[in-house]
Amino acid sequence: MKLRYTITLLTFLTVFYFVPASAQTKKTTDKKQPAKTAKKPAAKAATTKKANAKTLGDAASKVQAADTTKKGGQNNAPNNNSSLAEEIVVTTSYKPVLAEAVKIRRNPDLEDKMPYKAPLSYTPLDKKLAQDNNIRQLDAMKRPQEQDSTQYNNYAKAGIGSMKTTFGEAYFGNGKDEALQVGGYVKHLAQSGSSLNKQNDSRQEVGVFGKSIGTDNTLTGRITYKRHQTYFYGLDQDLTPPPVFEPAKQTFNTIGAEGEIAKNFKDEENAFTYAAKFNGYIFSNAYSAKESNIVLSGYLNKTVKQFYAGLSASLDLGSQKDIAYSNNNSIIRANPYIKFQGDNYKIDAGVNIAKEFGMSDRFYIFPAAKLELQVVPKYVRLFAEAKGDINKASIRDYTDINPFLGENINLINSVDKLDITLGLKGTLAPGLGFKAAIYRNSIKNLPLFVNNFAATINKYQVIYDNGDARVSGFNGELDFKASEDVNVYGRVEIKDYKMASEAQPWNLPKFILTAGTSIHVNDKVDINGSLMFRGSTQDPLQLATSTPTSSVYTNVKSFADLSGGVTYKINKQFSVFAQANNILNATSKTWVYYPNYGFNIFGGVGYAF
Repeated sequence: MKLRYTITLLTFLTVFYFVPASAQTKKTTDKKQPAKTAKKPAAKAATTKKANAKTLGDAASKVQAADTTKKGGQNNAPNNNSSLAEEIVVTTSYKPVLAEAVKIRRNPDLEDKMPYKAPLSYTPLDKKLAQDNNIRQLDAMKRPQEQDSTQYNNYAKAGIGSMKTTFGEAYFGNGKDEALQVGGYVKHLAQSGSSLNKQNDSRQEVGVFGKSIGTDNTLTGRITYKRHQTYFYGLDQDLTPPPVFEPAKQTFNTIGAEGEIAKNFKDEENAFTYAAKFNGYIFSNAYSAKESNIVLSGYLNKTVKQFYAGLSASLDLGSQKDIAYSNNNSIIRANPYIKFQGDNYKIDAGVNIAKEFGMSDRFYIFPAAKLELQVVPKYVRLFAEAKGDINKASIRDYTDINPFLGENINLINSVDKLDITLGLKGTLAPGLGFKAAIYRNSIKNLPLFVNNFAATINKYQVIYDNGDARVSGFNGELDFKASEDVNVYGRVEIKDYKMASEAQPWNLPKFILTAGTSIHVNDKVDINGSLMFRGSTQDPLQLATSTPTSSVYTNVKSFADLSGGVTYKINKQFSVFAQANNILNATSKTWVYYPNYGFNIFGGVGYAF
């Protein structure tokens, strides 16, 4: 009996001893191949050396983990025909061993540090999100407030230089007033050459003006006085011996006045505008010549949508006196017109009706038409013009051109019978404007200034090309504004004359070039320059080599006149300037026997107050 209990107890001990050791080994069951038992006893596995435990983690990572769920061995068997009664039971807990290479060798930072956080403030924009991708119209920007600064309404300049040059200018004004402007000016320039006796020239001008801007109308007025003094210093230098004479003095005095009333512009539909103007002067010279002239002019204009209809008219009353004559030379004009204007075109259609009375009694009707058409929008415009008018002969105007005219100037009104012009104008590039035109003009009684040396030694007279002279030519202009500080401009004139009765267009140049520039270097320095080139002309003065069958006339050579100046501002009130004329020192002549001034320079100071 005791032996049977002893055998039973040993059997249980054997089961409990061997089963835990076998639970760590993967068992597979196959019907064709029986499962293999472990070769090593559990006791020996328990006593494995510590060195082998180091590789246990590596071995475990390479062996696929067994599914120990109770699925009857479906996941571990090579096929799904295993018996449902087979199962694996884990009787001990799994103790993983971490390999040395995977251990973290960094110690944590145990210091208690609070990072600094800057205070943030948010200002949300109360603005609606716009989903419109189209370009919107820009809002108008307000003008910046003007800085308070001292306004100087008056300015004066004075200077001296070579050739006994004296120079002075002064301008006066009442200040900044949008409704009333009143001011005046004074100018003086005198020079004395050294090549000939009494090669003197002196010019003075004084004027006052005013402008009043009312609610509906604007009033303007001006009173001026001009004085020009020179001498008949011309002398034939080829005469031997040269004659001894005292050049006679010539002085021109002109008192002028003008006034105008005009309706202010208003942006309104079907506007009615008007203006009236008065202009007159009294002229005299050092001898017996006197001239007075009054011109009354005005216009009325009515706008109806794209149409402009109006009438302009003038009454030109003049009287001219000298030793040999006393004339009444007056002209009345009327110009009815109608204008059409659109986005790409502008048309002026009308006639100019002119009637002479006094020393001449003639009646003319001239065309007065003009067309402008956009050929390249915003850049180039084509223009054409056809017009005509009576050119009033004037002692004052003739002596402004040639101050060496003698007494009893012959006065005949010339007539522009038909002046046709065709050209282009516009903008070639930003800041570069241009105008180019060709023209053909038919002129009756073209005035010419020729020498009268045979009778007066050194004075000129006025003759006329009897008949219809034809003048054809080209005019071109360029104006380049490179920036707000640099401006360059130029103009060229080319003319061709077909005379009616005279052999040549006496003393009329066929080529004239004028150009200039103004440069604002900085707030202190300003520079200006100008160039004038005049082609050669001919005077009917016959040379000694002339014969009755072959006349040789005096040739007046072409010349170039280069001038320039600089101004330096010391401060807001004081400045200094210098001006140099005829820098090339060309010994040129505009009129035979009358050479121009050579190189001369003058400078001075300016003062604003």
